[in-house]
Amino acid sequence: MIAAWPYAAPEDDGGARHLVRGLALPDIALAATDGQSVSLSRLAGDWIIFIYPWTGKPGLANPPHWDDIAGAHGSTPEAEGFRDAYDAFCAAGFGVLGVSGQDTADQRDFAARMRLPFPLLSDAGGRLRSALRLPAFETGGVTYLKRLTLASRDGAIARIVYPVHPPNTHAKDLFAELGRQ
Repeated sequence: MIAAWPYAAPEDDGGARHLVRGLALPDIALAATDGQSVSLSRLAGDWIIFIYPWTGKPGLANPPHWDDIAGAHGSTPEAEGFRDAYDAFCAAGFGVLGVSGQDTADQRDFAARMRLPFPLLSDAGGRLRSALRLPAFETGGVTYLKRLTLASRDGAIARIVYPVHPPNTHAKDLFAELGRQ
């Protein structure tokens, strides 16, 4: 049984309202943890792209005021949920990718620790964030992406989930919803 999420739910601030079905994803090459370069606009077929703020490292403190930012916590359990549901998403015809503003080296470390079977993409330069006007927040002088999920088909948005809550059951909840459509 999955425990109740102990952190505050983020409010829908309208920050993703402009991300609508049919919107073409930008042709921006993002470095992936598998050594490839991926442009979301060039992805053929159906994809789940979960966007998350930041993953910590053992022994490293969270960014300042992290506990006070609704929606900041949960990137590790969210990624673990997509890891655990990966085979089901693939069997249903979906590829899976994660995106954050962290650099590829940090993402590689996280992906190896969590044994993720899918690549993580780095938007460390903020090009994807700027092009899509992705919702973000700042703390400690650093900008972080807010948690949201895009379902894409052939390089365009097919569906958006924003805000994402709770992150620890998001993959399972999303898979169940997709099965009802």
